[in-house]
Amino acid sequence: MAATVIDSVLFGDQFSTPAMRAVFSDANTVQTWLDTEAELARAEAAAGVIPKKAAREIARVAHAGRYDLAALKREMDRTKHPIMPLVRAMAAKCRGGAGEYVHWGATTQDIMDTGTVLQLKAAFALIDAGLKDLEAVLARLARKHRSTPMAGRTHGQQALPITFGYKLAVWLAEVRRHRDRLAECRPRVLVGQFAGAVGTLAALGRKGFRVQTRMMKELRLGTPEIAWHTARDGYAEAAAVLALAAGTCGKIANEVCILQRTEIGELEEPNLEGNVGSSTMPHKRNPATSETIVALGRAAAACVGPALQGLAAEHERFKIGLQAEREFMPRLCGMTDAAIRKTTQVMAGLVVNKAAMRRNLEATGGLLLSEAVMMRLAEAIGRQKAHDAVHAACAEALDKDVPLVQALRKAPAVNKVLSEREIRGLLDPEAYTGLAAAFVDKVLAGGKPARRRRRRSS
Repeated sequence: MAATVIDSVLFGDQFSTPAMRAVFSDANTVQTWLDTEAELARAEAAAGVIPKKAAREIARVAHAGRYDLAALKREMDRTKHPIMPLVRAMAAKCRGGAGEYVHWGATTQDIMDTGTVLQLKAAFALIDAGLKDLEAVLARLARKHRSTPMAGRTHGQQALPITFGYKLAVWLAEVRRHRDRLAECRPRVLVGQFAGAVGTLAALGRKGFRVQTRMMKELRLGTPEIAWHTARDGYAEAAAVLALAAGTCGKIANEVCILQRTEIGELEEPNLEGNVGSSTMPHKRNPATSETIVALGRAAAACVGPALQGLAAEHERFKIGLQAEREFMPRLCGMTDAAIRKTTQVMAGLVVNKAAMRRNLEATGGLLLSEAVMMRLAEAIGRQKAHDAVHAACAEALDKDVPLVQALRKAPAVNKVLSEREIRGLLDPEAYTGLAAAFVDKVLAGGKPARRRRRRSS
């Protein structure tokens, strides 16, 4: 088995995705370093810092396929340094003495930080695309089940009726907020790094700003206001946003797990041909994918702690946080992408059991609608008296295991005001979903109350 599940041949696709593994692969990591070195050289040549011929030669050798990763690894182990082996290898491949201008005025962290940001840029694009797909699936389901009644639950107990579309709309709004957060943090996170040994660009003097600006423009990254070698708030923010997205997926999946329980049976994740629920119990249909998503959400959250600890970086450069980032950021991106993709798969094939939802609405013999009776009764005798009367009737219904309508008919405070027909009408769950459907419409409309269509006069 691999050291991490993300790199495992057997389990890699449960905890990551092929596309995200490609972003953080060794080959692509080296390529981002080479891209950074090449654009640095081009920017320095344009500013007259190094010869243009040297910049062209450096760009020519800036392709990961030209380098032996195993040889780089051996040199990294020997030198205890991540970038110098690559710089030396680049210099050796350059012709006409151009190799002397590789890495001119840069420090190792400039190259590594910018490389990581380039990877994060690609990772953000994958994750946003996944969230967009999830958003579309949730919107479609919310529209379809706008008025499908089900029991709303608080503290694990039945509370009041809602619609399944309402529950979906809550998830949909949350996913949209994560897309907003991802977009809003891009200008703060996707910023390159070129600052030199202590961040002052002393090796380039006044030309430093010109080189830095052009370099970041060509890399299509933001230009730093000042060095962020020890200002790791951008990575901490990115980690938090990614963990939030994975956490929402975990929340959704956990709800599927709960509502798929045999005693509830309202939802079921897709049961594709060939799925095996148990090695010993042939009847089992376990929410295996949803359980994995819950685990991914929890594991993603664990990456936020190291990201926050990285804020306490010392002096002008500090390696400890950088080392931790190289370990948790690829994992976090992989787990978040996997959580989103798997949640989309579950939602796209979700089995919704309307009959079970209706059965569960009726499971308490009307107790689910106690508020409806209380509020109607309160109009006649006041809220507190109404609450006490209905509360006593509910207690009797529970203690004697009788329908609530029976207990209410025996309560003098109730039957003086409400007929049995009126009580039965109040105990209809479909008549007491409040503005659930309207909230679905509002979310589907992008947060604005949906306008009612006017009927055309005949």
